[in-house]
Amino acid sequence: MTDAPHRRVGPAGPPARTATRVKRFPLWSLIAAGVLLGGVAGGAYGVLKTPQYSATSYVIAVPDEKTDPSVALGFAQAYGRVATQDAVLGDAQARAGVPVKKLQSSVQAETSPDAPMVAVSATSAKPREAAVMANAVAMALTVTADRTQASTKVKLLQFSRAMKPTSPSSASPRVTALVGASAGGLLGGLVMLVRPRRERTETNATVPGPAAAADLQGSV
Repeated sequence: MTDAPHRRVGPAGPPARTATRVKRFPLWSLIAAGVLLGGVAGGAYGVLKTPQYSATSYVIAVPDEKTDPSVALGFAQAYGRVATQDAVLGDAQARAGVPVKKLQSSVQAETSPDAPMVAVSATSAKPREAAVMANAVAMALTVTADRTQASTKVKLLQFSRAMKPTSPSSASPRVTALVGASAGGLLGGLVMLVRPRRERTETNATVPGPAAAADLQGSV
């Protein structure tokens, strides 16, 4: 029998050998890239976003001498729900000098389950405007309560006026950068976990050359 070189049939070849030489990036690079990109995006958002300022005015429900104090707590809850309604905001727009739509998107009211008090907060890119809007809505709410005082036996008084804020209430660029970096790292980790695992299986079949095949046929 004549020994003949064998041919190897399979995917191995110059492209495959070149690909095997390329080192894969380590898995932790996905997390590092996510942290870096998230931090840059969050910091840019904090820098480009207009700072917002918040101001809060407080009103308190006061019952008359013959009314149970618990009634005032219930009416404070009710007035807190109507503080951002059109009837109140319509009266406040003249004092605030802004449209009703502006008040609807900028003013919020909160109540306490323990105290007959309503907190009216306003947010704006201008510190003075935020304080003016909060005070205007709080004053309009007390006027609305005065109209029904004869039947409710409860009146609203402005407990504390909103002051012009000196610092923004929105997150600083440092905070948004940290939030973005955390979100980016989490996303990178999720991508690393759900990525498909490619297991390359190369099946190389060895077949005899032409001379070896002829020898096999002659021996049969």
